[in-house]
Amino acid sequence: MKTLIYQRWKAAFDRPFWEDEIAPKLLDGKNVIIAAHGNSLRALSKYIERISDDDIMDLEMATGEPVVYDFDEKLNVLGKEKLGK
Repeated sequence: MKTLIYQRWKAAFDRPFWEDEIAPKLLDGKNVIIAAHGNSLRALSKYIERISDDDIMDLEMATGEPVVYDFDEKLNVLGKEKLGK
């Protein structure tokens, strides 16, 4: 299962969005494309990668750079690939 994170208009990510919208689709074996603003992508990455509050500030997110996550059947991150490099 993979999800592509790109750029989305939503100003901020909240955990219910992951739990209510994204996770169920991934668990159904669907691919999900998310286009979001940098801050909401950072918050989503923090949540799914379990990044600490201190380390999140060091997360590099280039504008318009797609990121593909690979998940296991329990939605643990198996891999992360930045496309376009």
